[in-house]
Amino acid sequence: MTIQEKFAGLGIDNAPGQEALQKKEALDLRGEKLLGARVDFSHGDVDAHMPTPGSFDVFKEGFEEGGSQAYTPYRGRKKILDHVAASLSGFTGASIDPEENLILTPGTQGALFLAMGANIMPGDKVAIVEPDYFANRKMVEFFGGQMVPVVLEYENEGGRAGISLESLEEAFKDGVKLFLFSNPNNPVGCVYSYEEITGIAALAKKYEVTLIVDELYSRQVYPGIPYTHLCAQKEIPENLITILGPSKTESLSGFRLGAAFGTAEIIERMEKLQAIMALRCSGYNQAVFLTWFHEPDGWLEARVRAHKEIRDAVMEVIREVPGVSAKPTEGGSYLFVTIPELDVSLHQFIRIVRELADVIVTPGTEFGPQYVHQFRINFSQDKEKAAAAMKRLFAVMERYRKQ
Repeated sequence: MTIQEKFAGLGIDNAPGQEALQKKEALDLRGEKLLGARVDFSHGDVDAHMPTPGSFDVFKEGFEEGGSQAYTPYRGRKKILDHVAASLSGFTGASIDPEENLILTPGTQGALFLAMGANIMPGDKVAIVEPDYFANRKMVEFFGGQMVPVVLEYENEGGRAGISLESLEEAFKDGVKLFLFSNPNNPVGCVYSYEEITGIAALAKKYEVTLIVDELYSRQVYPGIPYTHLCAQKEIPENLITILGPSKTESLSGFRLGAAFGTAEIIERMEKLQAIMALRCSGYNQAVFLTWFHEPDGWLEARVRAHKEIRDAVMEVIREVPGVSAKPTEGGSYLFVTIPELDVSLHQFIRIVRELADVIVTPGTEFGPQYVHQFRINFSQDKEKAAAAMKRLFAVMERYRKQ
C-alpha cells in the first residue's frame, strides 16, 4: 500500500461537519428547491441544545489560573483526574484508580485513536460491528489491522442490540485480538442487553481478546431501556478500555473532552502515544470536566426528555412514508433510516437533498459498504425544524423513487 492509498482510505468528505468539502457535480435535479431552515443532521446542534450550565464559567476560571491549568501532566491534572474517576466510578460501578486507570483525551475521538493505536499491530485481526461508528473501520485500516466485520441484526423485536454471540465467538476463534463496539450503537441507537454484554465479556476473557467499549451516549438512554456497563461485570477480560466523554449529551463537543479508563498497561501506552500526538487534553478545557456529572438537579432528565420528544416527532414523519423505516432510538441521538430503491445512487441522492431541501445527512456506506439504502441522522436539533426538514427530504425522495 502506498502512502497515498493509505490516506485515501480515510475519506473525510462525508464525515460530520465536512459537507463544504463535497465536490460540486452535475445532478439530475427534479423539481424546484423546497424552502425551509437548513438542518445539518450530520452532527448535533449546540445552538438548539445549549452546553452544560456553568461550563463557560469553569473554563474561564481555568484560563485565568494560567500555567498550572495550561500545562498539565499528559494524563491530565490531578484534581480533575480525581473528579472524573470518582464520577465515572459512581456512574458505571467500576473501580477506577485515577493514577493508574484513567487518561483525559482530546475528545472521545482522541480516546478511540489512542486506544486503537495502543493495541493494534500491523496484521492483527480486529473485529468491528457493522453498522457501527464510521471511524472504527478507518482507524483499523490506518493502523494496519485486518478488519473482521460482525453484522449487527438490529432489526429485531427481542429487546437486544442484535449481535450474534456465535458469530463473535467464531471470529475470536479465528484469531481476533481486539474487538470494539459502541453502546448505545452509533448509528442505530440500539442498546445491548445484559445477556449480550455479559456474553461478550465472557468470550473476550475466554479467548484473551482485548475490548474497547465506546459508551459515549450511555447517559442518554431513554426511559424503560435497561443499560449494562461491561466494565462493572464480575467476569471481564484482562484487557479492557471504556471510553466516555461530555461532548454529546452535554453539548460540550466544542471543548474536545474525552476520557478513557481501564487496564493500567494499556492506559500507559495511550499516555505515551498522546505525548507525541497532542501532549494532553487541552489544558484550559480540562477545567470543564468539573461540571460533568455535576449538572443542576433535573438538567439531565430534562435533556433526555427533550431528545425523546424530538425522536418521536421524527419517527412520526418516518412512519408516514411508505417504504421508509427506522428502529426507534433506545439511547443517543441517532436514527439509521432505510429508504426504498431510487433512480439515483445513495451518494447522489444525499447531494440532491442538500441542494433541493437544504438538509444534510450521512450516507449509510460510512458505516458499512452494504448500507446503500440507509442514511444516518443526528436528531439533536430544534424539534420543529428537524421534523420539517425530514418532510422536505422525503418530498425530494419521492421525485426519485424507482417506479
